[in-house]
Amino acid sequence: MKKKYFAEWDSLNARPIPQWYEDCKLGIFIHWGPYSVPAYANPSFQLGEIPTEYGWYTNNPYAEWYANSVRVGEGPTYEHHIKTYGKDFPYDKFVDMWKAENWDPHRWVRLFQQAGAKYVVLVTKHHDGFCLFPSRYTDFSSDRRGPMRDITGELCRAVAKTDMRMGLYYSGYLNWHVYDEPVFSKEHIASYCPPTGEYADLVFNQSKELLDTYHPSLFWNDVGWPAAGEEHLKHLLAHYYNADPDAVVNDRFSGFYHGYLTKEYRSGESSRAEKWEMCRGLGLSFGYNQMENESNAISKRDLIDLLVATVANNGNLLINVGPKADGTIPDWQEDRLLALGQWLEINGEAIYGTHICGRESTQAVPCDIHFVEKGKNRYILLTKVPQDGFSVFIPRFDAQLTPLDPRVKASCKPEADGCVLTVEGREDPYALAFRASGRHE
Repeated sequence: MKKKYFAEWDSLNARPIPQWYEDCKLGIFIHWGPYSVPAYANPSFQLGEIPTEYGWYTNNPYAEWYANSVRVGEGPTYEHHIKTYGKDFPYDKFVDMWKAENWDPHRWVRLFQQAGAKYVVLVTKHHDGFCLFPSRYTDFSSDRRGPMRDITGELCRAVAKTDMRMGLYYSGYLNWHVYDEPVFSKEHIASYCPPTGEYADLVFNQSKELLDTYHPSLFWNDVGWPAAGEEHLKHLLAHYYNADPDAVVNDRFSGFYHGYLTKEYRSGESSRAEKWEMCRGLGLSFGYNQMENESNAISKRDLIDLLVATVANNGNLLINVGPKADGTIPDWQEDRLLALGQWLEINGEAIYGTHICGRESTQAVPCDIHFVEKGKNRYILLTKVPQDGFSVFIPRFDAQLTPLDPRVKASCKPEADGCVLTVEGREDPYALAFRASGRHE
């Protein structure tokens, strides 16, 4: 008999992380909306590099925060808006300028599959309040304005034709369409969430609407959950879990509840003891930012290293794409996804379906060493590797190591309390994966 959940924290807290989410390791995040029209932010910092207070919000690198960056009344985005559009040009006008005229959801899905992704998370409503789905509770939506399409429905149907899982993001805490207080402080974030029961009802109703209409495997709430809606949240989660035994949620519920933990760039905590997810953009923004290019982007090497280090420490990587307003994905973003997919096509055996073992990742010279296992197999992965030939000592390990990439030439020599792995020079500087056989701890 399928386990039943009740609208009680003790019942909901007993919910395990589903196996599919434990195994899938890589997802694609998508931020796309009216903010993709101005597509502007100052490429300033990674989240977590400076306090998320006044200086962050007046120099916000997130293009999807465009409406707030104009409302704060100072800083690069505000100045750009005044110069480009004029002081009296409202954010609402960008909605009707967003046409998505070149969007092909099936092309997106093919790219995500080529990248090696196993799940997709679409932002269905960001903090601007604009819904990428038909909603009974607002006319501020993509089927009635702008693209005149059910963006969420079209993408869900395209993903459903693959082996990828579908996830839906919803910003439950902020809605600048109904509450115009500009955000200046993360510490005082409660000052910016509408405090009314009416707003808590809206969040509950739209969240349930998404779950019941599209049946996502993952619900990704952002920032927090309205204080007036704690009881609403219990009922929403019980409903979701009872409807789908594979359903999973994240941790952004104002401390009321958490599924898996989340990190964002350099902000947030991770733990090998609990499942977690790293999310970030391929640049410094999630939404498309015309000011970003190769110079602001994570390198292909660092992207692959990030996936390896995340997986080896009990995490999943949710990497973001920010499509242009017309629905096309910038070449520099697509190139990085394809490089990641090519690496996974060869080395995915050491990523998908693996889990952490008793040995933690180690900083060595000249590279970092990571350990994972799957069934009876154990794997060693090396990140920050030199492109030229090198040797690295692996302590408490005297097994033979076979590279998953047949082009890699390597040998392993036993030494006291370990072994020395020697790798010949290669054509690329990407992470290396090895299957271990023999004695190891």
